[in-house]
Amino acid sequence: MDIKNFHSAIAQIAEEKGISADKVMETIEVAIAAAYKKDYGEKGQMIKAKLDPVTGGVQFKQVKQVVEESMLYTEEELEQMKDNKEEIKEEDKKIRFNPEKHIMLDEAKKIDSKAKVGEDLETVLQTKEDYGRIAAQTAKQVILQRIREAEKESVFDEFKSKEGELISGVVQRIEGRNVFLDIGKTLGILAREEQVPGEFYRPGQRIKVFVLKVEDSSKGSVVFLSRIYPKIISKLFELEVPEILSEQVQIRAIAREAGSRSKIAVESMQEGIDPIGAMVGQKGTRVMAVINELGGEKIDIIEYSDEPDKYVANALSPAKVIEVKVSAKNQAQVSVPDDQLSLAIGKDGQNVRLAAKLTGWKIDVKGADGEIVSSDDQAAEEPQKEVKESKEEKKPKAAKKTTKKEKVKKEKVKKENVKK
Repeated sequence: MDIKNFHSAIAQIAEEKGISADKVMETIEVAIAAAYKKDYGEKGQMIKAKLDPVTGGVQFKQVKQVVEESMLYTEEELEQMKDNKEEIKEEDKKIRFNPEKHIMLDEAKKIDSKAKVGEDLETVLQTKEDYGRIAAQTAKQVILQRIREAEKESVFDEFKSKEGELISGVVQRIEGRNVFLDIGKTLGILAREEQVPGEFYRPGQRIKVFVLKVEDSSKGSVVFLSRIYPKIISKLFELEVPEILSEQVQIRAIAREAGSRSKIAVESMQEGIDPIGAMVGQKGTRVMAVINELGGEKIDIIEYSDEPDKYVANALSPAKVIEVKVSAKNQAQVSVPDDQLSLAIGKDGQNVRLAAKLTGWKIDVKGADGEIVSSDDQAAEEPQKEVKESKEEKKPKAAKKTTKKEKVKKEKVKKENVKK
């Protein structure tokens, strides 16, 4: 065996398939053991092969489990089971002795004095170098199968470690409402419910996505992606704002209505650093980079505060607040000037709704004339409005029914026209 070329081939396979060289070596050893068993082994034998990477030599061993009498079925028990066809209970499960798989404890002690019940005993077999065509074919199939399994395992482990992270992918194809992205060694699925409303995708387009979860299936790893998960915003800011990675600025909370608007609460962890300024960047370059990645979604950055009244007032930005009264049950009543009431509430109640999500407080906005708008009402009304609109879109318009009087009137008009 040309050892130099052998090591080179192993390294090439490992690099191409994204698996370790040790895994490739283990696969080759399993394949050699399968070839040996095919030509020289007996039915039921467990054979292991050990390949020496320095000399290229192979050592073969037979593996047997060390057992004792209490672990084995007696002849009477086997006959009774055959006659009654009883199912074996897990707690009563014993072993049917096979001389190719098992070895009694006293026999094992003769080979290895340290042998114990339940352990495996390995005995060296005679090395063979000539193998037939069928054995070689078996070895080839084993190598291909094990390499595929190792490759799947490698992909799963890689993306499992990326759960909760931001990755970049290229849109490969669109099937129905699902978008499939090329994310490296596999394809990721961007389901319809994880897509930003109003956002369109085209093949070849590169986008950033959030890894929701990774599941293992018979066909390989399935990577579920998202564009609406709120944490995607914090991950995008991490790419643009060095102060976040250095923990000088911390994102404390995010409230998002994907494709429309988001609110972020940030806090400075170091004296002298403006958290909002760090997030916005010079001339707004940092926040604009995130907004562009999200397709123009508006982002409000507010300063976090441990004082509830100040935090609630900040959350209602850009509206100016006169006074905030807080109660013990996470409820706050906010007074605003009349000219700021619509701004505080926002279009379709969006601003107060997002402020409530961000702070975790129920917010009642009160104008100078005494009108009160609750964040709970806005949160309840918005989904109902969407459902109502969707139902109206789907429901076909019924044809207008003509009454009996209208029919008579039409006939009369027709007759008059004919006389004229």
